Amino acid sequence: MSEPASAESQHFATFRDFYPFYLGEHRSAVCRRLHVIGSALVLVALAAAITTRNPWLMLLMPVIGYGFAWVGHFFFEKNKPATFTYPLWSLMGDWAMFFEVVAGRRPF
Repeated sequence: MSEPASAESQHFATFRDFYPFYLGEHRSAVCRRLHVIGSALVLVALAAAITTRNPWLMLLMPVIGYGFAWVGHFFFEKNKPATFTYPLWSLMGDWAMFFEVVAGRRPF
């Protein structure tokens, strides 16, 4: 059985082409949950920055979001985050998956 293709070996022309690959990199329920929790906490940090008028809180957003996601990938999914190869599409995938989970269209 061959190893799944890595993000580096794939070439995607559109986000629509990339998203199925992205979802395949999040098969572990723990990894998906960590992504969703991290994304939710990013929204909390954004809300706190706005309500307290403290823009420094926005510096926490990437630390929280990527911190939770990367723990999920390195320790549970055991793969390299696609962020390193496709940073924008990976960020878009994070939010697409987050909203699908929140809407009940994807398992938590």
